[in-house]
Amino acid sequence: MSRRDSYLDAMLKHLGTTYYQTFQGEATSSDVAEAVSSVREEMARRPGQYPVFEGRDRGRPVGRWRVRDVLRADPVTVEKGASVTDIARLMSDHRVSALPVLAEGGRVAGVVSEADLLRARRHQRGHVPGRAGQPGDTAAQLMTAPAITIGPDASLAAVARQMDQHHIRMLPVTDADGGLLGVVTRRNLLSVFLRTDKEIMSEVRAMLRNVLLIDDRSVTVSVRDGVVTLAGHIDAEATGRAAVDLAKDVLGVVDVINKLSGPVPTGRAAAQS
Repeated sequence: MSRRDSYLDAMLKHLGTTYYQTFQGEATSSDVAEAVSSVREEMARRPGQYPVFEGRDRGRPVGRWRVRDVLRADPVTVEKGASVTDIARLMSDHRVSALPVLAEGGRVAGVVSEADLLRARRHQRGHVPGRAGQPGDTAAQLMTAPAITIGPDASLAAVARQMDQHHIRMLPVTDADGGLLGVVTRRNLLSVFLRTDKEIMSEVRAMLRNVLLIDDRSVTVSVRDGVVTLAGHIDAEATGRAAVDLAKDVLGVVDVINKLSGPVPTGRAAAQS
């Protein structure tokens, strides 16, 4: 990994960690915005080399983005018998830092990473008897097992939490039987944060319309740099709170500004107000 790639990787880790911390009350929306801005600037220096979110389900009107929406469905994998040389070549050719190791039936047996290979190389040079990394080692001997995996319906916040807690860059995505469905990486998470304001606005409007039955003419939605502003008239205070919560649930949203107004008081309530 080049120095520049390492720098971007560090920023991506910071972004994922900051996003997760907002759920714990340990970071603010401005912290997330600052992290996103840093990554945008770095990516602008190297156009075409980093992922841009396309969205597999642009027409979906409701719901939080899940792992299944951003996973890579055709990941590079190795069998348990793969040699150190084969693993290193695959990582270099495909510019990945870790590979799922598959057992019979396509089940995930473990994960082999660059760190595992470096550890093996050190052991080979030292020729330490009885330790991993001897010539002829295979993926099965080097891999971390059991693998830390995640399901396709998990939230992206859960992915960020797992990666931060275990200091990893990639998670295999598995079905209920442990079969590999794909992988999700830090860069996949980044692609969600780089959704355009237009995409975010479209999804927020659809959620308000389909969940709360709010007419587009009564509530306006505007988005700038991931910050959503809701303005207009709603029929109840609870509706306004629900609208803000739904908007915050859209991935890529940095913050929500609430400019909604509730029903006009009438009768005795108006006189007392």
